[in-house]
Amino acid sequence: MIAGGVVDRRRLAVGGLYAGGFLGPFGGAMTSSVLPEIGADFGVSAGSAAATLTGYLLPFAAFMLVSGTLGERWGARRTVRAAYVVYTAASALCAVSWTFPLLLGARALQGAANAFTTPLLLAAIAAITPKHRLGRALGVFASMQAAGQTSAPLVGGLAAEASWRWAFVGAAVVAAALAAAGLPADPPRSAKPRLSSAWTPAVVRLAVVGFVGWGCLGGLSFLVALRLGDAFGLGSGQRGLVLTGFGVVSILTARLTGWLIDHVGARRSVLLGALVGAGLLALVGVLPSLVAVGVLWALAGGFSQQVIVGLNALVLRGDNRGGAVSVLQSFRFLGGAAAPVAFVPLYHLDPTTAFLVPAALVAAVAPPLVVAGRPGATS
Repeated sequence: MIAGGVVDRRRLAVGGLYAGGFLGPFGGAMTSSVLPEIGADFGVSAGSAAATLTGYLLPFAAFMLVSGTLGERWGARRTVRAAYVVYTAASALCAVSWTFPLLLGARALQGAANAFTTPLLLAAIAAITPKHRLGRALGVFASMQAAGQTSAPLVGGLAAEASWRWAFVGAAVVAAALAAAGLPADPPRSAKPRLSSAWTPAVVRLAVVGFVGWGCLGGLSFLVALRLGDAFGLGSGQRGLVLTGFGVVSILTARLTGWLIDHVGARRSVLLGALVGAGLLALVGVLPSLVAVGVLWALAGGFSQQVIVGLNALVLRGDNRGGAVSVLQSFRFLGGAAAPVAFVPLYHLDPTTAFLVPAALVAAVAPPLVVAGRPGATS
């Protein structure tokens, strides 16, 4: 009976690893569809309310530069559980915020807390998964992240029918449940990792690929939305429906992505995803057919995920798994944050060029940096 209870707790903890992948992207995007309602509550414009998105993303990306290594030093299980407790408190504070600055502060706390979950969850998955099945395990985790990213605007919008605050109540409940579930026991470690072990030349090269790959592929939904409105006259609801295809295909192809990584290798998978994704993005920017744009953007979701999952698999091979993958993930989200600043002005100058430039960047930057880290290459 006791042995059965131990097995059940372990299964619950392993399940919590994957469920945790849903919470981070969900928390980040949950205000994207309710900005007018938030603005109305606090007497600010919807544009000003968009700071709730940036206020989450910047601390999230910034803390991930060091969070993985710190979490490995403190113990992954203890760190993740503490982060979930902080995330629960921050979500509850968002739900009851009585001023806009307080809401922004609570969102920043949410982002900072999540920085101490995502990389350590990925490292824990790598620690308990046989090497020949790592791609599939990371694919499942990526599908949970895509599900969180895709469902957040919908859930936030539905909650706003009563009050946008209920979405944060739901996030607090989920985070509390994950804190209770915990993680599998930390693997034995002979020495505590140093920050320098996460910043090797090989990891930094791959992190740059993540910066460019996500900033110029997965992070360009805003650019596609602009084209859908300007070139095809779609309203907000119609644009949202087309953009959802990106996340849906990411979810549906997650297991295939993992299988491909396990069978042809993570490095080849990243190269394939980057080159095909770049080609799809270029076509999204030039084709005159709405159906073609929608289909190709949805397919780009699968290939952009292939880039990120492949990069995760490549960096989760050293002693400091949590530190390396946190550097990669930080660069990834910093790329997403930089994309609007880089490409919206370019779009206003010439819409077609705004798609061709990021496509060219992905195709030019990813191959040499990924190939440079192949076995036997100088690192």
